[in-house]
Amino acid sequence: MYKIIGADGQQYGPVTAEQLREWIVINRANAQTLAQVEGAADWKPLAAYPEFADVLGVQPPPAQPGPPPVLTPPNAKALGDEILARDYSVDIGGCIGRGWERVKSDFWPIIGVSALISILIGSTNSLYLVGLIVAGPFAGGLFWYYLKHLRGQRPGLGDAFGGFSLAFVPLMLAGVVSTLLVGVGLAACVIPGIYLGVAWSLTLPLVIDKKLPFWDAMELSRRVVSRHWWSFLGLLLVCVLLNFAGLLLCGVGVFITAPVTGFALMYAYEDIFQGTGPGQT
Repeated sequence: MYKIIGADGQQYGPVTAEQLREWIVINRANAQTLAQVEGAADWKPLAAYPEFADVLGVQPPPAQPGPPPVLTPPNAKALGDEILARDYSVDIGGCIGRGWERVKSDFWPIIGVSALISILIGSTNSLYLVGLIVAGPFAGGLFWYYLKHLRGQRPGLGDAFGGFSLAFVPLMLAGVVSTLLVGVGLAACVIPGIYLGVAWSLTLPLVIDKKLPFWDAMELSRRVVSRHWWSFLGLLLVCVLLNFAGLLLCGVGVFITAPVTGFALMYAYEDIFQGTGPGQT
């Protein structure tokens, strides 16, 4: 089974080799299309896979590409069952380290995009209702930017605003509902709010990456994170402490620590939902 990154920047699959060969023939994929064997960690152009050499060599002359294949959201319950069955681990130090290496690999573009989105989120938060509505799409778009980066693509500024074009309503609803329910939990007894805040930490990436409805994404995040809730709490606490340390550096350091911690969370997400991280079984 294979996954590919389409011309629209979205992920399709898993599909069989036969289905992928059909996409190549009808010009929905080509030699430069990034593909991943299910269960593998790296993405490579289709030209690097010898099993497609014959069909890539006999493609018809370039023509207007057809519409991208329809992306069907996965079954959230089945996906959660599969992840919990194989289990996973959260490598806090590894996630932070990989986040730092990723930021260093394309330093100024990543810092600039992350700073812009963070400033926009902060400025809209002063307008409470506006901030509540746009915080989810802004954060979801930034996660999308990070995911495309760590998957070996070259995202641009437009990808960081992808939350508004790709999944505005579910991201908005996920942000509003989770914020309100966490607030209720904190007001009621503190502990339920802390639990939900950690348990729903992967909701926005699931909405924009897997195209899940907001409640399905919230429930899937809760089920999966709850398996190793304390490890996730540890990861989030380290991220908070790093960002606090960045704020102490005249407030400038947070523009570096924020993308590092954002990438760290996305590496944890990728390790879990792609099943390629250290300690996966």
